[in-house]
Amino acid sequence: MKAEPGRGQTRKPRDGEPSANTPVRLRRLSRWLVEGLREDLAGLYVESRATPPSDPYRRPSGQNFLNRLITDMRRPEFAMVIAETDSLMGCAFGFPVGGDGSWWLGFGGALPRSIEQLTVSGNVFAFADILIRPHPQDRELARCVQERLLTDHQATLGATLVDRADRQALAALRSWGWLDIGELRRPTGATTFRALVFPLGERTTARLEGLVTMPGGGGPDGA
Repeated sequence: MKAEPGRGQTRKPRDGEPSANTPVRLRRLSRWLVEGLREDLAGLYVESRATPPSDPYRRPSGQNFLNRLITDMRRPEFAMVIAETDSLMGCAFGFPVGGDGSWWLGFGGALPRSIEQLTVSGNVFAFADILIRPHPQDRELARCVQERLLTDHQATLGATLVDRADRQALAALRSWGWLDIGELRRPTGATTFRALVFPLGERTTARLEGLVTMPGGGGPDGA
């Protein structure tokens, strides 16, 4: 994930990169089509997750990303949406969250009641990853692929987990409209995650009133 350039800054397209005015198409892929795009998706992952030399966090490799993608593709109702021009510009993929609430296992403290209710009613979709190529319109691209996945699954809330140490990814998600609701750690895992949600529609946004993200690298508890 990549946060957009700061206010007042512009970035010229690189050679071969489409301009900000190039029309972007959204397309939902079957598992078979995802298989055929695996190398392109790995390249998108590497470019969208480039780490500045000053950042101590080192993201998993492109091969690690592909391994996770293959695992997620085996889940029931796996879905992916891509954004493309003459090249792949972004993607988002994931799967519906079960109504039993097991996806939230390891959440620190009490899960907000509004999110618990949306989970039980089957209105939550888990985003395994969102990749957006660096681009002047990256916020708009992210919004489009996020909303398309939710709409396709008749879900009103997106949910995702991000390594707490990956401050660049957290900053990008927050700039794309995600709300940080707390920490989650799987009982058998060593990584502490930030749990974030993305509401779709005014009604869901109103239900989540009071769940606000904190600026910078911290979440509601300032982590």
